[in-house]
Amino acid sequence: MTVELHQAIHEQQVANPLLNYKRLIPFDQIEPDHFLPAIEALEAELSPQIEALECLENPTWESLMEPLEDLEEKIHRVVGPMAHLKLVKDSPSLREAWSNVEPTINCLELRIKQSRPLFKAFELLRRSEEWNSYSSAQKRILELRLLEARLKGVHLDVEDLQVFNELILRLNKLQSLYVSNMLDATKASSFIIDHPKNLEGLPFSILKFTSESYNTTKKEEDPTSTPQEGPWKLSLTPHVYLSVLRHCKCRDTRELLYREQIKKASEGESNNIPNLQEQLQIRKRIANLLGYAHFAELSLASKMAPNVETVGEFLEKLRDSSWISGREDLLDIQLYAARKGFKEPFMPWDYSFWSERLKEDRYHLSEEELKPYFQLPRVLKGLFDLCQKLFGVTIVKPEVQPPVWHKDITYYLIYDEGGEQIASFYFDPFTRPQSKRGGAWTETCLNRTMLNGSLQLPIAYVVCNSTPPIGEAPALLTFRELETLFHEFGHALQHMLTKIDYGSISGTNGVEWDAIEIVSKFMENWCYHKPTLRQITAHFKTGDPLPEVLIEKILSARNFNAGTNMLAQLKYSMCDLSLHSNYDPNGIYTPFDVWYEKCLTTSHLPCLQEDRFLCSFHHIFGGNAYAAGYYSYKWAEVLSADAFSAFTETQSEDWASLREIGKRFKTTFLELGGSVHPLEVFELFRGRPPTIEALLNQSGLK
Repeated sequence: MTVELHQAIHEQQVANPLLNYKRLIPFDQIEPDHFLPAIEALEAELSPQIEALECLENPTWESLMEPLEDLEEKIHRVVGPMAHLKLVKDSPSLREAWSNVEPTINCLELRIKQSRPLFKAFELLRRSEEWNSYSSAQKRILELRLLEARLKGVHLDVEDLQVFNELILRLNKLQSLYVSNMLDATKASSFIIDHPKNLEGLPFSILKFTSESYNTTKKEEDPTSTPQEGPWKLSLTPHVYLSVLRHCKCRDTRELLYREQIKKASEGESNNIPNLQEQLQIRKRIANLLGYAHFAELSLASKMAPNVETVGEFLEKLRDSSWISGREDLLDIQLYAARKGFKEPFMPWDYSFWSERLKEDRYHLSEEELKPYFQLPRVLKGLFDLCQKLFGVTIVKPEVQPPVWHKDITYYLIYDEGGEQIASFYFDPFTRPQSKRGGAWTETCLNRTMLNGSLQLPIAYVVCNSTPPIGEAPALLTFRELETLFHEFGHALQHMLTKIDYGSISGTNGVEWDAIEIVSKFMENWCYHKPTLRQITAHFKTGDPLPEVLIEKILSARNFNAGTNMLAQLKYSMCDLSLHSNYDPNGIYTPFDVWYEKCLTTSHLPCLQEDRFLCSFHHIFGGNAYAAGYYSYKWAEVLSADAFSAFTETQSEDWASLREIGKRFKTTFLELGGSVHPLEVFELFRGRPPTIEALLNQSGLK
């Protein structure tokens, strides 16, 4: 590196907030204009370091693997904040900035993973006598790096490798565009309702939210809206759309939103149809280049499941266990609706509405009756108390908050039993339809790793899309939003409580993808644990705890529509698997033909010909993580249900006994990260292999 280049890099590091932070990211200083200079400086700094590693004559763990861990964490520290802001603070300038740096980021990462000198060095270490002295974590890292290099085409000849890389770059660009199109389509969804009768039955919280949405975007000459009289601005943001389907008595309004939702991002400038078709073509070409029959086979090469046939048989077994139950669910609802005077042909936009009415009648339980008890501050306190009781960690909100990307974000610290800080996280709870992607997710901010000889503590992002506070009331969660929060916090716990000091296998890193949902699904189960329900609830006005009668109703209603709910998840999983295995993306059939086919075998309701759900199936088209891997939710749920049964088998509400089991769960699932194969982790915890019976029992399907 020349003196001039070194000086230029140093100046950029001093001036650029993406390059000069030590621990907490200065989100208040980062602008889109910082993206490209940061990546250029990073590439200039790391390229000579990569070349030096490639030139090692006698590589050792200390001379090769440890510097490589440092190098990859340096990449993440710069790229991570950019990728995060793209999801939570969307803007035209930020999109453009990301588009400008994404090719360089991809090339830099492939530069490492496709390096033949590094691959040969990995093979040399694997065959060396030094291998026998490695820890199990070190062996795991080396095995994973060898596999990853093969899956990134390290063995391809020059011509094929060039084609492979062009396909990867194109695929990444398509995936970014797919997510942007979804966000734009959601932003553009706008339905002005001006007659109260058309929204009859809608909860007041949604009326107030949609009234405020109208007022913030109306023209000066337009009337001012009130929650009682309107007008109201509906959208396809999940909390509005789902509330309309479940509660709105006006069938025409439900049909309007349903039809708009199923064709979202399939028309106009936000049309994702050509995008997803090209993605499927590219994935098949990539798989073929690497020697795999199809993308599903490639995807499973790095997962727990041994092959596509095993996954297919697993999904079919669950479908067979759920089919009759799902048919009975629908028949119950149709008969109930008929008793209430409903005489129209039963359509998809009728299901959620009448299902909710039957659930209210059968269990005397309504979503709006529960919400006042699930105030977000109390839920968080109860969740943190649960983590203290089970895992011995203390979670606190520091008085001085670091810079954040929006005023609603809160930063928390985590301490172990000895009072030592071990991790932290940012919590972004509320929906922002104009700038934030829908859904919920947990992502890595910083990994636990040894960086430049010092321990870097893990930091997570926990992101939800709940309804923000309205008026003087705190934010109130639906029960589904409660489950979502616990789910995402499960991911965060696995990331933050790890004891592994290698970033590539700490936390959720290095964990096979079909095991990544084990801890998150495990945490959801605590939403149905009586003592936990008592400690996370209090009426926001009176402070009264959730009545025991409501707790019993929640538990009784848990498996309501269990067959239908299982079939819905299987529909997504089976469609995903089929699209990436036996479907020919260059043939005469379309991806929507596959979708319709799976609807016929997993749903008792008609699937409309205009259904374009695949245009907003961001799990498999917004990135590669769940492509040919959506089955992972159910695969992991088998293990999580079995793991949770270790707590229920005690038939005890005594926290002392539960703490002993919680400690065992912490030392296995939460601390080991990706250093041990998930099946071995499970057997360390349970003392035996997993079985499907616990999931079927938990779901009421056995």
